[in-house]
Amino acid sequence: MSRTILVTGGSRGLGATIVKTLAEQGYNVVINYFNSKDQAEKLVSEIGNDHALAIQADVTNRSEVDDLVKQATEHFGQIDGIVNNALVGFKFDPTEQKSFADLSWDDYQTQLDGTLKAAFNVSQSVIPQFMERKSGSIISIGTNLYQHPVVPYHEYTTAKAGLIGFTRNVAAELGQHGVRANVVSGGLLKTTDASAVTTPEVFDLIAESTPLRKVTTPQDVANMVAFLCSENANGVTGQNITVDGGLTMN
Repeated sequence: MSRTILVTGGSRGLGATIVKTLAEQGYNVVINYFNSKDQAEKLVSEIGNDHALAIQADVTNRSEVDDLVKQATEHFGQIDGIVNNALVGFKFDPTEQKSFADLSWDDYQTQLDGTLKAAFNVSQSVIPQFMERKSGSIISIGTNLYQHPVVPYHEYTTAKAGLIGFTRNVAAELGQHGVRANVVSGGLLKTTDASAVTTPEVFDLIAESTPLRKVTTPQDVANMVAFLCSENANGVTGQNITVDGGLTMN
């Protein structure tokens, strides 16, 4: 039986690349979306109805998440892994980013909800079946900006840094039940919807500063996510794995 992975925010950008990569490797994929119904359904048609399912849900709303997990589980029989990828209301625009003095707590709260609350909702909703089977993988999408804030995207980076602490605590408690939890932190990706407004100068600066002399692509990150979903990564948990061409080194 094919393993099933739920990808939040899976209809476009990095999420769509992750979905396609997983499908190419033989996984069933559940494509969660919020507004992008047409893009989600187009992905399903490309992959095929037997191996892909699109479900609308606001991942910051627990009741909608519980329904998402219920629908996905009933359709494919079980969920074997989740990818917390959804990005709520943020653009990587260095010219429009508010300075710290101009930020409100609501700006932070939006990102905390979109990152931490969403990961909490989806992870906690699917955990019972993971524990019952003593197997499951939780992968959350982070950022290398927490370590190297090339541009000070304050609210976004703070929420993603919190995701690492969240993940490591989940890994520490649930490892005894066969559940793995990891973060994949990409560099600024060239190009997704969120980074489409990033200026060429920023991309050039990153490429020049990176050992591999290139900007990270969505495919680079998707490849690592697929590895962590696989049985080849059964010994990996509690890690923040950075995929940025060596710009930051841990």
